[in-house]
Amino acid sequence: MKLRLRRLSRFLLPSLIAVTAALANPPADGTVIPLWPEGVPGQLGILADEQWEDGRVRNVQEPTLTYCTPAVDRPTRTAVIVCPGGGYTVLSFEREGWQYARWLSQQGITTFILKNRLKEYGHPHPLRDVLRAIRHVRDNAAAYGIDPDRIGVMGSSAGGHLAASASTLFDHPDGKTGAAIDAVSARPDFAILMYPVISMADGVTHEGSRRNITHEDPALRPLLSLEDQVTAATPPTLIIHTQDDQSVPVANALRYYTALSEAGVPAELYIFQHGPHGMGLKPGLGTASSWPDRAREWLQDRGLTLR
Repeated sequence: MKLRLRRLSRFLLPSLIAVTAALANPPADGTVIPLWPEGVPGQLGILADEQWEDGRVRNVQEPTLTYCTPAVDRPTRTAVIVCPGGGYTVLSFEREGWQYARWLSQQGITTFILKNRLKEYGHPHPLRDVLRAIRHVRDNAAAYGIDPDRIGVMGSSAGGHLAASASTLFDHPDGKTGAAIDAVSARPDFAILMYPVISMADGVTHEGSRRNITHEDPALRPLLSLEDQVTAATPPTLIIHTQDDQSVPVANALRYYTALSEAGVPAELYIFQHGPHGMGLKPGLGTASSWPDRAREWLQDRGLTLR
Protein backbone atom coordinates (compact mmCIF):
# COMPACT_ATOMS: atom_id res chain seq x y z
CA MET A 1 0.00 0.00 0.00
CA LYS A 2 1.33 3.39 -0.92
CA LEU A 3 2.10 5.68 1.96
CA ARG A 4 1.09 9.21 1.16
CA LEU A 5 2.24 11.84 3.60
CA ARG A 6 0.33 15.02 4.09
CA ARG A 7 1.69 17.68 1.81
CA LEU A 8 3.12 20.56 3.82
CA SER A 9 2.61 24.19 2.95
CA ARG A 10 5.67 26.30 2.38
CA PHE A 11 4.33 28.53 5.12
CA LEU A 12 4.29 26.63 8.42
CA LEU A 13 1.48 27.07 10.90
CA PRO A 14 1.99 29.85 13.44
CA SER A 15 1.99 27.32 16.28
CA LEU A 16 4.99 25.61 14.71
CA ILE A 17 6.80 28.82 13.91
CA ALA A 18 6.68 29.58 17.64
CA VAL A 19 8.99 26.61 18.26
CA THR A 20 12.27 28.39 17.59
CA ALA A 21 15.60 29.03 19.23
CA ALA A 22 14.26 29.68 22.74
CA LEU A 23 12.05 26.80 23.82
CA ALA A 24 10.37 26.79 27.20
CA ASN A 25 9.11 23.17 27.09
CA PRO A 26 9.62 20.15 24.83
CA PRO A 27 7.20 20.16 21.87
CA ALA A 28 4.72 17.37 21.27
CA ASP A 29 5.83 14.23 19.46
CA GLY A 30 5.74 14.80 15.70
CA THR A 31 6.05 18.58 15.94
CA VAL A 32 7.70 20.18 12.91
CA ILE A 33 10.32 22.75 13.88
CA PRO A 34 11.48 25.36 11.34
CA LEU A 35 15.27 25.58 11.11
CA TRP A 36 15.46 29.13 9.84
CA PRO A 37 12.75 31.18 11.63
CA GLU A 38 14.60 34.35 10.64
CA GLY A 39 14.26 33.41 6.95
CA VAL A 40 15.90 30.67 4.89
CA PRO A 41 19.31 31.93 3.70
CA GLY A 42 19.68 31.89 -0.07
CA GLN A 43 16.09 30.79 -0.62
CA LEU A 44 15.35 30.66 -4.33
CA GLY A 45 11.68 31.44 -4.04
CA ILE A 46 10.93 30.66 -7.67
CA LEU A 47 10.35 26.92 -7.57
CA ALA A 48 7.23 24.78 -7.22
CA ASP A 49 5.92 23.68 -3.83
CA GLU A 50 7.36 20.70 -2.01
CA GLN A 51 6.07 17.38 -3.30
CA TRP A 52 5.24 14.53 -0.92
CA GLU A 53 4.48 11.07 -2.29
CA ASP A 54 5.08 7.47 -1.20
CA GLY A 55 6.92 8.52 1.96
CA ARG A 56 9.35 10.76 0.08
CA VAL A 57 9.69 14.51 -0.31
CA ARG A 58 11.36 16.50 -3.07
CA ASN A 59 11.96 20.16 -3.88
CA VAL A 60 12.53 21.16 -0.25
CA GLN A 61 12.20 24.90 0.27
CA GLU A 62 11.62 25.15 4.05
CA PRO A 63 14.17 23.06 5.99
CA THR A 64 12.74 21.60 9.20
CA LEU A 65 13.25 19.12 12.01
CA THR A 66 10.53 16.66 13.01
CA TYR A 67 10.67 15.93 16.73
CA CYS A 68 10.31 12.33 17.95
CA THR A 69 10.22 11.57 21.67
CA PRO A 70 11.85 8.53 23.27
CA ALA A 71 9.31 5.77 23.85
CA VAL A 72 10.65 4.50 27.16
CA ASP A 73 10.27 5.49 30.79
CA ARG A 74 14.00 6.14 31.22
CA PRO A 75 15.19 8.40 28.40
CA THR A 76 18.93 8.37 27.85
CA ARG A 77 19.42 12.13 27.35
CA THR A 78 20.91 11.20 23.97
CA ALA A 79 19.68 12.79 20.74
CA VAL A 80 20.17 11.83 17.10
CA ILE A 81 19.55 13.97 14.03
CA VAL A 82 18.52 11.64 11.21
CA CYS A 83 19.41 12.57 7.61
CA PRO A 84 17.35 10.55 5.09
CA GLY A 85 18.93 9.51 1.81
CA GLY A 86 17.83 10.00 -1.76
CA GLY A 87 20.81 11.11 -3.84
CA TYR A 88 20.25 14.78 -2.95
CA THR A 89 17.21 14.48 -5.28
CA VAL A 90 14.55 13.36 -2.79
CA LEU A 91 14.44 12.47 0.91
CA SER A 92 13.31 8.96 1.84
CA PHE A 93 11.47 10.42 4.81
CA GLU A 94 9.54 7.30 5.83
CA ARG A 95 12.03 4.47 5.21
CA GLU A 96 15.21 6.29 6.27
CA GLY A 97 13.62 8.85 8.54
CA TRP A 98 10.56 7.73 10.50
CA GLN A 99 11.55 4.04 10.58
CA TYR A 100 14.92 4.91 12.09
CA ALA A 101 13.28 7.38 14.49
CA ARG A 102 10.92 4.69 15.78
CA TRP A 103 13.84 2.31 16.28
CA LEU A 104 15.93 4.95 18.05
CA SER A 105 12.93 5.84 20.21
CA GLN A 106 12.86 2.27 21.51
CA GLN A 107 16.48 2.76 22.60
CA GLY A 108 15.46 5.75 24.72
CA ILE A 109 16.88 8.25 22.23
CA THR A 110 15.27 11.56 21.27
CA THR A 111 15.26 11.90 17.49
CA PHE A 112 14.99 14.77 15.05
CA ILE A 113 14.36 13.96 11.36
CA LEU A 114 16.03 16.52 9.13
CA LYS A 115 14.30 17.84 6.03
CA ASN A 116 17.18 19.55 4.22
CA ARG A 117 17.52 21.27 0.90
CA LEU A 118 18.48 19.21 -2.13
CA LYS A 119 19.66 19.45 -5.74
CA GLU A 120 17.77 22.67 -6.39
CA TYR A 121 20.31 24.33 -4.09
CA GLY A 122 23.42 22.17 -3.90
CA HIS A 123 26.40 22.98 -1.71
CA PRO A 124 26.63 24.72 0.76
CA HIS A 125 22.91 24.72 1.60
CA PRO A 126 22.46 21.09 2.78
CA LEU A 127 25.56 21.52 4.95
CA ARG A 128 24.13 24.71 6.44
CA ASP A 129 20.86 22.93 7.17
CA VAL A 130 22.43 20.00 9.04
CA LEU A 131 24.79 22.26 11.01
CA ARG A 132 21.93 24.59 11.92
CA ALA A 133 20.02 21.50 13.09
CA ILE A 134 22.86 20.47 15.41
CA ARG A 135 23.25 24.01 16.73
CA HIS A 136 19.51 24.31 17.36
CA VAL A 137 19.30 21.02 19.26
CA ARG A 138 22.40 21.80 21.32
CA ASP A 139 21.22 25.35 22.08
CA ASN A 140 17.88 23.97 23.31
CA ALA A 141 19.20 20.82 24.97
CA ALA A 142 17.71 21.60 28.38
CA ALA A 143 14.24 22.11 26.94
CA TYR A 144 14.47 18.86 24.97
CA GLY A 145 15.68 16.97 28.06
CA ILE A 146 18.96 15.93 26.47
CA ASP A 147 22.66 16.33 27.21
CA PRO A 148 24.37 18.87 24.89
CA ASP A 149 27.37 16.52 24.74
CA ARG A 150 25.30 13.52 23.55
CA ILE A 151 24.06 14.74 20.14
CA GLY A 152 24.76 12.52 17.16
CA VAL A 153 23.93 12.28 13.48
CA MET A 154 22.69 9.30 11.48
CA GLY A 155 22.45 9.29 7.71
CA SER A 156 21.82 6.91 4.82
CA SER A 157 23.34 7.08 1.34
CA ALA A 158 23.42 10.79 0.39
CA GLY A 159 22.12 11.42 3.91
CA GLY A 160 25.23 9.55 5.05
CA HIS A 161 27.29 12.01 3.04
CA LEU A 162 25.50 14.86 4.79
CA ALA A 163 26.03 13.29 8.22
CA ALA A 164 29.71 12.74 7.41
CA SER A 165 29.90 16.33 6.17
CA ALA A 166 28.66 17.46 9.58
CA SER A 167 31.31 15.19 11.17
CA THR A 168 34.18 16.73 9.21
CA LEU A 169 33.10 20.22 8.09
CA PHE A 170 31.34 21.28 11.32
CA ASP A 171 33.51 24.42 11.65
CA HIS A 172 33.90 25.20 7.94
CA PRO A 173 33.01 28.76 6.86
CA ASP A 174 30.59 27.35 4.26
CA GLY A 175 28.42 26.04 7.08
CA LYS A 176 27.87 29.44 8.70
CA THR A 177 25.54 32.30 7.80
CA GLY A 178 26.55 35.01 10.27
CA ALA A 179 23.65 34.33 12.66
CA ALA A 180 24.30 34.56 16.40
CA ILE A 181 23.66 30.83 16.79
CA ASP A 182 26.77 30.15 14.69
CA ALA A 183 28.68 30.57 17.95
CA VAL A 184 27.15 27.27 19.18
CA SER A 185 29.26 24.23 18.33
CA ALA A 186 27.95 22.22 15.37
CA ARG A 187 30.24 19.24 15.96
CA PRO A 188 28.24 16.02 16.42
CA ASP A 189 29.35 13.82 19.30
CA PHE A 190 28.98 10.60 17.30
CA ALA A 191 27.83 9.41 13.89
CA ILE A 192 26.12 6.37 12.38
CA LEU A 193 26.54 6.11 8.61
CA MET A 194 24.39 3.70 6.59
CA TYR A 195 25.79 2.76 3.16
CA PRO A 196 27.11 6.32 2.87
CA VAL A 197 28.28 8.28 -0.12
CA ILE A 198 31.69 9.57 1.00
CA SER A 199 33.93 10.29 -1.97
CA MET A 200 33.53 12.51 -5.02
CA ALA A 201 36.27 10.58 -6.84
CA ASP A 202 35.59 9.01 -10.24
CA GLY A 203 34.84 5.31 -10.02
CA VAL A 204 33.97 5.50 -6.33
CA THR A 205 31.32 8.18 -5.96
CA HIS A 206 27.60 7.92 -6.58
CA GLU A 207 27.31 9.96 -9.75
CA GLY A 208 23.85 11.36 -9.05
CA SER A 209 24.77 12.53 -5.56
CA ARG A 210 27.96 14.16 -6.84
CA ARG A 211 26.12 15.92 -9.64
CA ASN A 212 23.38 17.18 -7.34
CA ILE A 213 25.57 18.44 -4.51
CA THR A 214 28.35 19.99 -6.64
CA HIS A 215 26.26 21.20 -9.62
CA GLU A 216 29.12 19.86 -11.75
CA ASP A 217 31.66 22.24 -10.20
CA PRO A 218 34.91 20.23 -10.08
CA ALA A 219 36.38 22.70 -7.60
CA LEU A 220 34.00 21.32 -4.94
CA ARG A 221 35.11 17.72 -5.30
CA PRO A 222 38.14 17.92 -2.95
CA LEU A 223 36.12 19.60 -0.18
CA LEU A 224 33.22 17.17 -0.44
CA SER A 225 35.42 14.05 -0.68
CA LEU A 226 35.05 13.49 3.03
CA GLU A 227 37.72 10.83 3.37
CA ASP A 228 40.13 13.75 2.85
CA GLN A 229 38.47 15.95 5.49
CA VAL A 230 38.80 13.60 8.47
CA THR A 231 40.85 14.90 11.42
CA ALA A 232 41.37 13.83 15.01
CA ALA A 233 38.34 16.02 15.86
CA THR A 234 35.98 13.89 13.74
CA PRO A 235 33.55 12.17 16.14
CA PRO A 236 33.41 8.40 16.83
CA THR A 237 31.67 6.71 13.93
CA LEU A 238 29.84 3.48 13.13
CA ILE A 239 29.63 2.53 9.43
CA ILE A 240 27.27 -0.07 7.92
CA HIS A 241 27.56 -1.18 4.28
CA THR A 242 27.07 -4.28 2.10
CA GLN A 243 29.11 -5.99 -0.57
CA ASP A 244 26.01 -6.33 -2.73
CA ASP A 245 25.42 -2.57 -2.91
CA GLN A 246 25.29 -1.74 -6.64
CA SER A 247 24.54 1.98 -6.21
CA VAL A 248 27.14 3.24 -3.74
CA PRO A 249 30.34 1.18 -3.90
CA VAL A 250 31.53 -0.23 -0.61
CA ALA A 251 34.83 1.54 -1.32
CA ASN A 252 33.19 4.66 0.12
CA ALA A 253 32.89 3.02 3.53
CA LEU A 254 36.38 1.56 3.31
CA ARG A 255 37.95 4.91 2.47
CA TYR A 256 36.23 6.68 5.32
CA TYR A 257 37.03 3.95 7.84
CA THR A 258 40.70 4.02 6.79
CA ALA A 259 40.82 7.79 7.20
CA LEU A 260 39.21 7.57 10.63
CA SER A 261 41.66 4.90 11.75
CA GLU A 262 44.66 6.85 10.50
CA ALA A 263 43.43 9.93 12.40
CA GLY A 264 42.97 7.93 15.60
CA VAL A 265 39.18 8.36 15.63
CA PRO A 266 37.26 5.51 17.34
CA ALA A 267 35.39 3.71 14.57
CA GLU A 268 33.70 0.43 13.72
CA LEU A 269 32.85 -0.87 10.26
CA TYR A 270 30.45 -3.69 9.40
CA ILE A 271 30.39 -4.89 5.80
CA PHE A 272 27.73 -7.53 5.20
CA GLN A 273 27.76 -9.69 2.10
CA HIS A 274 24.09 -9.42 1.18
CA GLY A 275 21.70 -6.50 1.19
CA PRO A 276 20.75 -4.00 -1.50
CA HIS A 277 21.34 -0.29 -1.40
CA GLY A 278 18.68 1.47 0.65
CA MET A 279 17.95 -1.61 2.75
CA GLY A 280 16.98 0.43 5.82
CA LEU A 281 15.38 -1.87 8.40
CA LYS A 282 14.17 -4.44 5.88
CA PRO A 283 14.08 -8.02 7.25
CA GLY A 284 15.07 -11.17 5.38
CA LEU A 285 18.48 -9.99 4.18
CA GLY A 286 20.53 -12.57 6.04
CA THR A 287 23.11 -11.22 8.46
CA ALA A 288 22.64 -7.68 7.08
CA SER A 289 19.23 -7.50 8.75
CA SER A 290 20.99 -7.83 12.11
CA TRP A 291 22.73 -4.46 11.76
CA PRO A 292 20.37 -2.83 14.33
CA ASP A 293 21.75 -5.25 16.93
CA ARG A 294 25.31 -4.20 16.08
CA ALA A 295 24.29 -0.53 16.22
CA ARG A 296 22.57 -1.02 19.59
CA GLU A 297 25.70 -2.68 20.97
CA TRP A 298 27.86 0.15 19.66
CA LEU A 299 25.62 2.77 21.26
CA GLN A 300 25.57 0.82 24.52
CA ASP A 301 29.36 0.47 24.49
CA ARG A 302 29.64 4.24 24.19
CA GLY A 303 27.17 4.75 27.05
CA LEU A 304 24.64 6.44 24.77
CA THR A 305 21.62 4.18 25.21
CA LEU A 306 19.93 1.77 27.58
CA ARG A 307 21.60 -1.48 28.60
